[in-house]
Amino acid sequence: MFSAFNTFNASALQILIILSLLLASAAQISFSSSQSNSNSGVNVWPKPRNFSWPQPQQANLLSPNFTITFPDHHKYLSSSVKRYLQLILSEHHLPLVNPSSFIHINTSAPPLLTLSVTVADLSAPLHHGVDESYTLTIPIAGGAADLAAQTAWGAMRGLETFSQLVWGDPSLVAVGVYVWDSPLFGHRGVMLDTSRNFYGVQDILRTIEAMSANKLNVFHWHITDSHSFPLMVPSEPELASKGSYGYSMQYSPADVTKIVEFGLEHGVRVLPEIDSPGHTGSWAAAYPDIVTCANMFWWPDGVDWADRPASEPGTGHLNPLNPKTYQVLKNIIRDVATLFPEPFYHGGADEIIPGCWKADPTIQSFLSGGGTLSQLLEHFVNSTFPYIVSLNRTVVYWEDVLLDDNIKVQSTALPQEHTILQTWNNGHNNTKRIVSSGYRVIVSSSEFYYLDCGHGDFLGNDSIYDQQTGSEAKDGGSWCGPFKTWQTIYNYDITYGLTEEEVKLVLGGEVALWSEQADPTVLDARIWPRASAVAESLWSGNRDEKGMKRYAEATDRLNEWRSRTVARVSEAAISCSDVTKDLRPCLSYLVNGSGKPPPACCAGASALASAASTSADKKVACGCIKSAAQKINLNVQLAQALPGNCGINLPFSISPNTDCSKVG
Repeated sequence: MFSAFNTFNASALQILIILSLLLASAAQISFSSSQSNSNSGVNVWPKPRNFSWPQPQQANLLSPNFTITFPDHHKYLSSSVKRYLQLILSEHHLPLVNPSSFIHINTSAPPLLTLSVTVADLSAPLHHGVDESYTLTIPIAGGAADLAAQTAWGAMRGLETFSQLVWGDPSLVAVGVYVWDSPLFGHRGVMLDTSRNFYGVQDILRTIEAMSANKLNVFHWHITDSHSFPLMVPSEPELASKGSYGYSMQYSPADVTKIVEFGLEHGVRVLPEIDSPGHTGSWAAAYPDIVTCANMFWWPDGVDWADRPASEPGTGHLNPLNPKTYQVLKNIIRDVATLFPEPFYHGGADEIIPGCWKADPTIQSFLSGGGTLSQLLEHFVNSTFPYIVSLNRTVVYWEDVLLDDNIKVQSTALPQEHTILQTWNNGHNNTKRIVSSGYRVIVSSSEFYYLDCGHGDFLGNDSIYDQQTGSEAKDGGSWCGPFKTWQTIYNYDITYGLTEEEVKLVLGGEVALWSEQADPTVLDARIWPRASAVAESLWSGNRDEKGMKRYAEATDRLNEWRSRTVARVSEAAISCSDVTKDLRPCLSYLVNGSGKPPPACCAGASALASAASTSADKKVACGCIKSAAQKINLNVQLAQALPGNCGINLPFSISPNTDCSKVG
């Protein structure tokens, strides 16, 4: 099992520098719409489907007493409105291009006092296909603007659009604006792998917050894999206690609830993936009897590639012939369905490696009797798929389960009404194969949407790098290289080559960050601004009103949007990894100790107190400590006395019941 990468502090300034390198500077910002062709510097990302701001464009003052009226009996919309009101009144964004050169600033007109939000259906849940449309009208005379949506989730999208039409200090707002907007695709997501390297809850929340600003609406959480099992499953606690990287790198049920609720507050669904039967080596720490080829070297010397136990380090598949496999897995599925309200359940089912199953004696006997590996997989699917469906879930699998060349199931095992397949190979070809078979599809083609590609081969040194000419393998040593630029992502048309009927089966797409070479220190730079590119292409497309691809215009607007979003990044400069490192010497004392804390513990606590200098830092540190305290048998009395016994000023108590919202 791999250990997590070492981490270091990544401040907002570092993130700004990294992101700046990812985009070429733009000389001028361009914004066009069906009725506007301006160089105003005022832009909305993703671009609305229909945006009207007739010439001469005008902006009025936003009242310092600006308010938003809304139906306050929807708790997630209420939270969203309060958040956007604070942002709108405090952001004071300064565009890269001064809008006053292109826009008439009418300071004598009445300021905009109110945004009135109306919602037709407050009961609509955040499920796939929910209506996210909205209209926004900002009158030229000031006074009150109107935002109308069919659902609370559409209202959230409109609030984001409105926030991007406010800028400057004092705040100005575009007036004479009319927007009608609705997404082209209902599924617009980011996938994050938290098994190969662990990401703290705050890292995930920050990602969801940025997704919401980009109108992305699905956080696909690849929680477990062969490398670690970080999810605390109530009915199977040993999977995390033995299969994670450590107690501080686990997600408790409270963590999951926090992430799911945060997602709902931001209009983002949280889609869990528990990959199986492959990619399950981490399960062997708790249940070695149900995992085949666990802890074997992934590609032993002298073994042909076709007979390898795994495609990368981290071996292990569930044994479909062991009845205990299904006892454990059904417990997991039931608990995951309880923790996550999302109607989709992602079961993985990718990369079944023949050599892993063939290493098991019971499977060898099955094959000797005339059985096949495809029959094994189909037995696994038939033993789990109906149970998932019985919990009112639609099953999502990676494409391999139907399209793999060697190990796949018959389509009869995958009822179309309960099945969605997610692509990752062969671009448009596999999308076509899936929809032409009648299945719904989520597109994540590695050729376009894999964010980890192009960073070299994480497995180690290789003869392909032994070159003295200054040139490197053109794929960067990465199996899916080269690096996927934002331009590559933006220009990908996920319905290319499909018939009109086949297009209806394309739910949308996801960019994916696999974490062999990613961890919290590079998370923001790996995802952004490239995920912004997929956000616009899936929301309103990548073509202008004449059907031509947007090139320079998209470049300018993305550069402006990057500038604005970087300014919205949390100023917290510490992470949960830092907190864990500082307090590790205190662990034994806080669980089994007595008397005064050891000097190493006080030194770590003092370092933490010094590092957590800002309000944002303190909230992060508090949240990390609270999460860790919920996972161990903490001596609360010793923990609460720790700051005083160490002679330090810690602005919160070390307790599982601390209210971190009041810290700072």
